[in-house]
Amino acid sequence: MEKLVIEGGRKLFGEVTISGAKNAALPLIAASLLAPGVHTLHNVPDLRDTRTILRLLVSLGLSWERTGSTLKIDGTGLSCSEASYDLVKTMRASVLVLGPLLARLGRAKVSLPGGCAIGARPINFHLMGFEQLGVSCDIKHGYVDARIDGRMHGGTVYFDVPSVTGTENLIMAASLAKGTTVIKNAAREPEIGNLIEMLVSMGADIEGRDSSRLTIHGVEQLQAAENHITPDRIETGTYAMAIGAAGGDAVIRSCNPSHLPSLLDKLRLTGIDVEAAEDSLRIRSSNKNPLQAVDITTMPYPGYPTDLQAQFMALMSMSSGLSVIHETIFENRFMHVAELKRMGANINIDGRIAMVKGLGGKVLTGAQVMATDLRASSSLVVAGLAAKGRTEVSRIYHLERGYENMVGKLTGLGAVVWKEDE
Repeated sequence: MEKLVIEGGRKLFGEVTISGAKNAALPLIAASLLAPGVHTLHNVPDLRDTRTILRLLVSLGLSWERTGSTLKIDGTGLSCSEASYDLVKTMRASVLVLGPLLARLGRAKVSLPGGCAIGARPINFHLMGFEQLGVSCDIKHGYVDARIDGRMHGGTVYFDVPSVTGTENLIMAASLAKGTTVIKNAAREPEIGNLIEMLVSMGADIEGRDSSRLTIHGVEQLQAAENHITPDRIETGTYAMAIGAAGGDAVIRSCNPSHLPSLLDKLRLTGIDVEAAEDSLRIRSSNKNPLQAVDITTMPYPGYPTDLQAQFMALMSMSSGLSVIHETIFENRFMHVAELKRMGANINIDGRIAMVKGLGGKVLTGAQVMATDLRASSSLVVAGLAAKGRTEVSRIYHLERGYENMVGKLTGLGAVVWKEDE
């Protein structure tokens, strides 16, 4: 097992290039199950999670090859409808194969998913939606066993709370259903728009992209297609906050600032200078004056992303004033607080609210800390880059699930960071 070592206190300068979005790549890879032929995906990040879902596809009978960031997946050999626990346990997004398997084979047996321990995140929305399309769903011995005789039929699905993976699963399943399906209160994240773009290029008939009401007119069959993975907005936001926390002047390339409206507004309120172009961001933070404390409340898109809450908390721990952070999406997403407090942060928790009393311009101190989930691990990196002294982040396999070549990218900005065995 490896740890990440950071010698903090160095400002960041230069440029960093953003990879394709993990949260877009995973559903687009799963979509290759919907049709035979060779699907081509560009800008695919090389991550633990993308490698995991590709192993899952191989277990189902598919094959793939990768050249740089281009991935070719042959969906012709689909022959198995069961996704085993050994493959699903490490990545929650594995549940995304449910919809395509049901659409193509009429049956699916998928282990209940694992992943980051940030909350219950039940898949009841997925199952409720499939049942509206005529699917029989049972949970037995830790597996979802779903099946239907013939094709699914159209129906109306209403989500009490917008569900990203639930929306994605239902869109994929409904694309091959008989008749029309309407999804109300659908999630609107840019990654869902990327999936819809892929499905339309495969021959799907979908209306309402980027809205909370999606209408899917089922078609008889889909065909292989080619698509480009959208830039990772969470990686973009993480590097923006890393530069803001450590200080410096750097440009973030190959990103889409329009996907981060709430974050960029909040960063400007802290006093960080943010210049947004069509596909780049320039972040400047002088550290001459303490950052101003700013409150955030995580919300479904286009609200403030829950996946950028922990990083913002690290930033606020060095601000001037009191910042109130309200986590409304996941009930257990403050596990990074104990680790930030080891570095000198002053944070108190009351249920789903964290109150961060900034250090007024003083810096955190390096410490040995432990990553507890994907985004918590990146918050410790943000803190470590700004801290005085050495920070050692253990269990960085969490980090490698969602950030491609973080050591190389940070080193390119002038940070002193490396990996070594624990």
